[in-house]
Amino acid sequence: MADWVIWMLMAGVLIIAELFTGTFYLLMVALGLIAGGLAALVGFSMEWQLLVAAVVAVLATVGLRRSRFGKRDRVQAERDPNVNLDIGQKINVNAWEAPMGAGGVASARVMYRGALWDVELAPGQEAQAGQFVIQEIRGSRLIVSNTK
Repeated sequence: MADWVIWMLMAGVLIIAELFTGTFYLLMVALGLIAGGLAALVGFSMEWQLLVAAVVAVLATVGLRRSRFGKRDRVQAERDPNVNLDIGQKINVNAWEAPMGAGGVASARVMYRGALWDVELAPGQEAQAGQFVIQEIRGSRLIVSNTK
């Protein structure tokens, strides 16, 4: 069997394995194997085939890592409605307690989902009785803002 056929078969195996992993990194290594196969088809020696395959695989992997597809978005779970379904829900606050000390934050206790929760007003919001939207959850404290 010719060298280039072996390179292409190995690339095909990696492409199939890529379908099961869901990342693009095996695909980048498969591109390197394809480049090695092309080098074999042109007639390069085995050393050059390996070098071409390695260089292309490394460059493709580095390129993927630097692209938008290789970086995961860092999401703060306490603010992500996909992680915590309470974010975006509305609650009613009947009365706010006065902030304590300089830079204090208005707080309250409300009934939400059958339990009493501590509620804190998000920065820049008005502390008046009414309906609020949960913006963030820090431990057992709901951070809320005024509804719009």
